[in-house]
Amino acid sequence: MDNERQILEDADRRALAYVDGIPDRRVFPSPEAVQALAAFNGPLPEQGRPAAEVLRQLDELGSPATTASNGGRYFGFVIGATLPAAAAAERLALAWDQCASSFDNSPTADRIEKVAARWVLESLGLPAGSAVGFGTSATACTLASLSAARRALLARKGWDFDGDGLIGAPEVRVVVSANVHITVKKALRILGFGMNRLLVAPTDEFGRIDPASLPPLDDMTVLCLQAGEVNTGEFDPFSELIPRARAAGAWVHVDGAFGLWVRASSHAHLASGVEQADSWTCDSHKWLNTPYDGAMAICRDAEALSIAMNSDAAYASASRDAQKNLTLEFSRRARGIPVWAALASLGRDGLASMIDRHMRQAEHLAGRLRAAGYQVLNRVVLNQVLVRADSDEETIAIRSAAQASGEVWFGPTLWQGRPAFRLSVSSWRTTDADIEHLATLLAGLKGTAC
Repeated sequence: MDNERQILEDADRRALAYVDGIPDRRVFPSPEAVQALAAFNGPLPEQGRPAAEVLRQLDELGSPATTASNGGRYFGFVIGATLPAAAAAERLALAWDQCASSFDNSPTADRIEKVAARWVLESLGLPAGSAVGFGTSATACTLASLSAARRALLARKGWDFDGDGLIGAPEVRVVVSANVHITVKKALRILGFGMNRLLVAPTDEFGRIDPASLPPLDDMTVLCLQAGEVNTGEFDPFSELIPRARAAGAWVHVDGAFGLWVRASSHAHLASGVEQADSWTCDSHKWLNTPYDGAMAICRDAEALSIAMNSDAAYASASRDAQKNLTLEFSRRARGIPVWAALASLGRDGLASMIDRHMRQAEHLAGRLRAAGYQVLNRVVLNQVLVRADSDEETIAIRSAAQASGEVWFGPTLWQGRPAFRLSVSSWRTTDADIEHLATLLAGLKGTAC
């Protein structure tokens, strides 16, 4: 058996070398580095190799082909770099190797995640006492939230969902935005809400639901709203829509994967009224800058989520607010620990300062690009800059050239049926100099990429 301490020390050394090299790393790997990954494509070995050799192959072949999403010049998919405290907490938690399902599995994880849950609610200005389940992603957490919503609406009609399922049950209607995020649609599809049966609310030029065109709501409706439209960063008009939904008896769910964090900044007014909803999803691996695979399902009615997600067994019962009873996972790692570490290291002021800085940087970037002749398609109210060149062909060519440069990375999108690209500012490592570098690169590509 390999020496455990030696292999862990080697892993730490290689990880630190990787982090030290982030400023000089291509943001997207070279074709040669990607091609070298073919070396992993071998048969399952008949006999195991030494752990040191396995780690060496991972580092020497794997590291060069990674994207530098942990750096300051990655502007794709609203991926935040991992804060040092969150990264360190993740490493320590990995050493603990806890099954963080309940207090009996891990008293440390149980207590820390409860504190993290309270801090999240305080940071986002959401109702105290709400349940917070730390799950894998916005998709998984939306699945949990919408499961709780459907079950609760049916229970109000006297229907035993757990016992009788959906056959013969009253129909639960779902209203979504015309700009609904794909993760919400995926969760609805998995839950059996047919895509053809969704009621689609038209949106305005900024991607927000138009209250004048909202479909009728009743006490068997789930209304799905957005905090931070994925392209424009805009917010549905919560203060107008949610009271209407509550008056009708509908359940309101808010997809706030990254936009909900604006509640922790000096721009909290952008999401005014969102606290009146019934459930929310939010990613920590986006704007809170924790390691990936960390998100939250938040439910005002804590019992509604805990009953819907309950996984108690004769051999493994736990409290209502045990994480195994708030999330899809029975066996799980403590995703709330890096959330706690991030919030502990930032504090209220640090979290607000980071979000405010990113919003200021996005606004500055938009100004630089307008001056360079680009069309900025959104109002830049958050951290998203939606951009188009003079033609579809030029837009695609510029994006491809920027990606190929290795100096920055951002991805494509479609806006109102035409190609555009989306620049997301969300990494704690992104400096004003990084923003200037991106703006200068794109200004240089304007008119030359076709």
